[in-house]
Amino acid sequence: MNLKKAVAFLNDVKEHKRAVPFRRFNGGVGRTAQANEWNTTQARWPVKSAEFLLDLLKNAEANAKAKELDADNLVIKHIQVQQAPKMRRRTYRAHGRINPYQSHPCHIELIVAEADSQEVDTKAPKVKKITKKTAIIKAKSALRAQN
Repeated sequence: MNLKKAVAFLNDVKEHKRAVPFRRFNGGVGRTAQANEWNTTQARWPVKSAEFLLDLLKNAEANAKAKELDADNLVIKHIQVQQAPKMRRRTYRAHGRINPYQSHPCHIELIVAEADSQEVDTKAPKVKKITKKTAIIKAKSALRAQN
């Protein structure tokens, strides 16, 4: 995805103009018409996460400018989020009880590169794979058609 488009999308998420689809961990997630863009019904507006990603994208753009790359031609090649170890605190409850109060941080891996102008689909057209069994069945039916 283009870096400028990603920044525009995250700004729209912050302003609740576009929603982020929740496909996997979607228990209790409400439905919204903005999810139709992604062919699903459940979506939310994770403002805090969007702000963190916007900071990362801004940092990546600054790094690209420092390396004298074209900022308008940047593309997000790879992005990945992993769980980080939980940070533990305590919360004090009624009747002298103590419960854990944990944060859920994450590691975000982001690779941004300059888009190649020659980046065109030069792949050969896909050939439909046929199993041995279907090849034998087709050969037998072709022989029957000849007789």
